[in-house]
Amino acid sequence: MSRRTNPDSYPNGFDPTLMSRRGMLQLGLGASGFLMANRLGFAGPPAPQLPPVGRRIEAKAKAVIQIWMWGGPPHTDTFDPKPDAGYDYCGPLTGTVPTNVDGIVVGESIPLLAQHADKYSIIRSMTHGINGHETAAYIVQTGRQPSGKDVHPSAGAVVSLYNGYDGGYKGLIPPYIVLTRPQGRFSEAGFLGSRYKPFATGGNPGRDPFLVEGVALPGVSKERQEARRGFRCDMDALGQAMQGNPELAALQKHENEAYELILGDAGKVFDLTEEPEELREQYGRNTFGQSCLVARRLVERGMPYITINYGGWDTHKEHFKAMRQKMPQLDSGMSTLLQDLHDRGLLDSTIVWWGGEFGRTPKIDWGSPWNGGRHHFGAVFSSVVAGGGFKGGQVVGASDAKGERVAERPVYPCDLLGSIYGQLGIDPEGSLPHPQGRTVPITPPPEEKVKSGGRLTELV
Repeated sequence: MSRRTNPDSYPNGFDPTLMSRRGMLQLGLGASGFLMANRLGFAGPPAPQLPPVGRRIEAKAKAVIQIWMWGGPPHTDTFDPKPDAGYDYCGPLTGTVPTNVDGIVVGESIPLLAQHADKYSIIRSMTHGINGHETAAYIVQTGRQPSGKDVHPSAGAVVSLYNGYDGGYKGLIPPYIVLTRPQGRFSEAGFLGSRYKPFATGGNPGRDPFLVEGVALPGVSKERQEARRGFRCDMDALGQAMQGNPELAALQKHENEAYELILGDAGKVFDLTEEPEELREQYGRNTFGQSCLVARRLVERGMPYITINYGGWDTHKEHFKAMRQKMPQLDSGMSTLLQDLHDRGLLDSTIVWWGGEFGRTPKIDWGSPWNGGRHHFGAVFSSVVAGGGFKGGQVVGASDAKGERVAERPVYPCDLLGSIYGQLGIDPEGSLPHPQGRTVPITPPPEEKVKSGGRLTELV
């Protein structure tokens, strides 16, 4: 029978004589650290090995910051304005803003981004014709039509494979990060498996401190974490007795890496208090603006793929009320990100990709209960690319006079993704390893009969 002791004599009321080995680890790392260890694959069986990846080509970019406009941003209110379409299409947003590139105008709600048009190019003829969130998100993220045979990996997972784990990335933080919650709608890793799922930070970078799930825990200071670690080591009689055991040595290595994230320099990438207050204000003291700042810090640390999951764009009801809040945040956050990357010499090697699963209906639904809403619209929408070898100051394609149809140069998701892969040194004609031993083309081959307008050769 175990000897019971006074719990008040131990830190946090724990009696080590009643604790399992797993409990000892949890005490040492804390709940947050143990969660991080699991997320990074430090606990449990290793991920199954995939066959080798396909061939590579010359890279112009090292990283991607994807600004995922969850819900679908309104193309006619942002990068493809139609001021002459009338009130039923424009609503109160009837104005345009000239950019710093002759001949290009954008919507009146993004005047700061207008002054950076030389850094990005606008694709005004994106299309896939799907109006459902799940299917549209899958097509835009994978370039494929959904089928029952395979769930294909998203762009972030593909980059995590090629330029992350198999591309020399050595960081402790996983190579595919989402700020702040998963994109959802489908399994981003697809058939590549859980190792290639994004690490979603949780938390809110607009608050100090930014409590990243698995790296920080509310109410637990670093000093307390250090004390927990010391207590666990003192009580780890099993580990001391089995020094030299390879399994315990591997566990110790992973534990030390988890502690490096929690208490060392690696986790400081999420500490925005290190940044000048003036710069934080320029980004915007809100979740999106500060997420953009975190993304820049991650790129500086060599992170190959960061998604900013910017929700709130599914504006079926009272669309223009939402735009009064969302547009200034988008404008300040994205414009400052482009300038900051440029000033630090990072834009040439970092692709910034803005867009969502589709656009919003150009014609406004004024009826009840929508009261001025815009609905799902996959017939034509806009995307923006900047940096990473893509030309700036260009417009690709066009929609018609009311933004309802592609007028020239259709661009499909597989065209855009293939162009992004090529800039990253990933051969779009190459292959992805499948756990069943077969190879799957990165972008759909002709026999899949996926619509394509051709890659964006005019931008590279």
